[in-house]
Amino acid sequence: MSPIWVVVTCFLLNGIAEGRKGFGPGEQEWGYIDVRPGAHMFWWLYYVTPPSGEKVNVYKKPLVIWLQGGPGASSTGYGNFEELGPLDLEGNRRNYTWVNDYNVLFIDNPVGSGFSYVENTTAFATTNKQIADDLLKCMKGFLDKFPGFQKVPTYVTAESYGGKMAAELGLVWYKAQKAGSIKSNLSGVALGDSWISPMDSVMSWAPFLLSTGMIDRRGVLAIEKAAVETQRAVDEGRWRAATSLWAYTENVIVNVTGNIDFYNILEKKQPRGRTGRLLPGVRPKVDRDRMLSELMNNGVRNTLGLNVSWGLQSSEVFNILKEDFMKPVVNIVQQLTNQTNLEVFVFTGQLDLIVATLGTVEWVERMFKDVAGWSAPPRRPVVVNNVIEGYLKEYKNFKMYWINRAGHMVPRDNPYATASMLKHLTGSK
Repeated sequence: MSPIWVVVTCFLLNGIAEGRKGFGPGEQEWGYIDVRPGAHMFWWLYYVTPPSGEKVNVYKKPLVIWLQGGPGASSTGYGNFEELGPLDLEGNRRNYTWVNDYNVLFIDNPVGSGFSYVENTTAFATTNKQIADDLLKCMKGFLDKFPGFQKVPTYVTAESYGGKMAAELGLVWYKAQKAGSIKSNLSGVALGDSWISPMDSVMSWAPFLLSTGMIDRRGVLAIEKAAVETQRAVDEGRWRAATSLWAYTENVIVNVTGNIDFYNILEKKQPRGRTGRLLPGVRPKVDRDRMLSELMNNGVRNTLGLNVSWGLQSSEVFNILKEDFMKPVVNIVQQLTNQTNLEVFVFTGQLDLIVATLGTVEWVERMFKDVAGWSAPPRRPVVVNNVIEGYLKEYKNFKMYWINRAGHMVPRDNPYATASMLKHLTGSK
């Protein structure tokens, strides 16, 4: 498969965007950066577009990057159409989109995710550090194409496994920026429901499900037995086995709950038997993943003029990273907090199971063990339109947000709390 070269035809007059007409409303740009030989990373930029339609100086607004999880999930697909872009999956305008207030850059990462692709299997990224290096190369290429953004405050935001990648990217980017090897203004990193400490998440599943009434004591014993086996594999450095046992523990949860949504425990789910199949007489729900694939491989792909199939290599991305999947990066977050001047945000949705709040609190509290400045101040409520949408606790450059009425996909589930948090992150008025 030969590389795709997309000519950038963006013109800016006094910071007013005159980009291309892409898919959906607003001025856009998109293209590829060759991050390594045979490895092509796709990005898609939405210039800030206020709901009023007023033309604004895009360089007066922050640049916010979104990284999806998986690994192998697509930012340009899931993040864009399922969570925070201007259009939802059905093609309707979203009531609140990040593009109202910020320039938003979606990156399909690691290579092989979404519209990103590799020419041969040896070009897949195999470690989190390599993923971060690829992303840094992508941002260097992007900022070379759009030098006006080099001084714009830039923030990396992410979800799930994307947070693991974003943490390491933030650290290598900060060091490169300080060394002068990239001209940029990276100012913060926000890690949403992020896979920072996998075993803290896995060990939180049984107590969280018990406390919410989703299982009984028998269910606790079954889940804990599988979780302990997963922990043993991690302790012994059997990382691929640990990934397999993580998946097995999830299957145990599906069995003891009769089928639960790992991304939002209150989501209505259809019952499944022990084989994983729907029970007789149960009609399947609309397959949103299939809808998204059809949208990306037809309307989006044709409009953007791409000749790569969206999602074709995504499953291979996950398989390649099975060795790295269960490895924690708490030390990276700690370095971001203690050794940089970046804003470091961690946010968690109270209804998320796969990266449950309980597990996130565990690694954060351990990171700040014996730090009086963190443990002494109380949390304070996040109030939007006279409603408590969550809670905030902070220490120096580190902030933690508990988001109410939200699962794994916080921007979709609670856009009001997310908007408030973004203003805090970016220092926007």
